[in-house]
Amino acid sequence: MTTVTGFIIFIFALLFTAIRILREYERGVVFMLGRFWKVKGPGLIILIPGIQKMERVDLRTVVMDVPTQDVISRDNVSVKVNAVVYFRVIDPERAIIQVENFYMATSQLAQTTLRSVLGQHELDEMLSSRDKLNKDIQTILDKQTDAWGIKVANVEIKHIDLDESMIRAIAKQAEAERERRAKIIHAEGESQAAAKLADAARTLAQQPEALQLRYLQTLTEIAGERSSTIVFPLPMETLGSIVEKLTTRS
Repeated sequence: MTTVTGFIIFIFALLFTAIRILREYERGVVFMLGRFWKVKGPGLIILIPGIQKMERVDLRTVVMDVPTQDVISRDNVSVKVNAVVYFRVIDPERAIIQVENFYMATSQLAQTTLRSVLGQHELDEMLSSRDKLNKDIQTILDKQTDAWGIKVANVEIKHIDLDESMIRAIAKQAEAERERRAKIIHAEGESQAAAKLADAARTLAQQPEALQLRYLQTLTEIAGERSSTIVFPLPMETLGSIVEKLTTRS
């Protein structure tokens, strides 16, 4: 009886070690006598104890933080940059066989690629063209990790940290740029106003009646104000005709 009980326990223990259950997002890379056999899952997997072994692989997207890297830009500015990489395993066989630890390998590759790509650009490009830099890093990583069965879906640069002296220099540069634009806008406004005044002067010179109407409009505006003295300019032509008439009468 004891022997039968022990045999039953042995069978259950053997079955327990032979049965694996893989979730929907998991796959099992099965090796038989050390050689790759097949990728199995999801669901119930039965292995031959002592002969077959299985490595689990998670197919979900992995969010990996890239540690802060010291980067020297092309214009010799030292910055600290960190990023986040989104990747997933699309070929479990290659992810297990072609590289020892695909997560660590992808992390190290992301760090070196981040430094290499950003080091080829100036600081202004890092700050203003972040989307382009993200795409460049993602393309390089995706190409190099393809042999490992990994798909890099996205790369996002999170922070670009500058020292205090560089922040002050950038603030001064931005202020000088704003002043330059303000002066240009003011000069353009003065130029446009001068052009409009010149056009108006030519129009009034060609049509003296329009000048008289302008005088009358000015008088109307002045009359509406609280002013005790009104200085009304007269054209030289009008003043000359008045003097001529007075001289004739005398």
